[in-house]
Amino acid sequence: MARPREFDETAAVEKAMHAFWEHGYEATSTQDLCQATGLGRSSVYNTFTSKRALFGRSLAHYTGTQLDRRQAILDGPGTAAERLAAVLDSAIEDDAEEQPRGCLVVNTLAELGVPDDEVGAALRKDTARNLTMFAECVREGVLDGSLRDGLDPAEVAEYLLSTTSGLRVMARRGTSRAGRRAVADLALSAIVAR
Repeated sequence: MARPREFDETAAVEKAMHAFWEHGYEATSTQDLCQATGLGRSSVYNTFTSKRALFGRSLAHYTGTQLDRRQAILDGPGTAAERLAAVLDSAIEDDAEEQPRGCLVVNTLAELGVPDDEVGAALRKDTARNLTMFAECVREGVLDGSLRDGLDPAEVAEYLLSTTSGLRVMARRGTSRAGRRAVADLALSAIVAR
């Protein structure tokens, strides 16, 4: 009879996520994962089957959490322009720490591209949901008058996703908060109604 698991699998995924986020997929060893999760090597492999599978679970956990946070901001009060400004603010504030890690999705895309596995599936799902959320907010902004008339929601959604991703890369390379704020303000100025 198999022994029941004596650890919280979700907590282990969260801890592994932070290890991958800090070091990247390739540079995170199995030993690093054991240290981060507090699990033995056999528990890691028996539960998650492989480092890659654990990374896939960690990435899905990260994207789900981040997407829910972004959706809450975009569903919040204010005009669409104000809500989009709040999303850009959150991208800046998320990286307020001394050694910012950037965005796990952006870091993964830079390191691995979009592989044809569970990691790639999590990345594609994240992109699709971000684009859908942004496009809907842009549609609302054109209707509420806070965004310029004639904007193509799909194109602006790509622009906004690229901007938020770029802000996270800027943080990772050490750009000051003021520098990132200036870029966010410039990005918004291109779409807000005058």
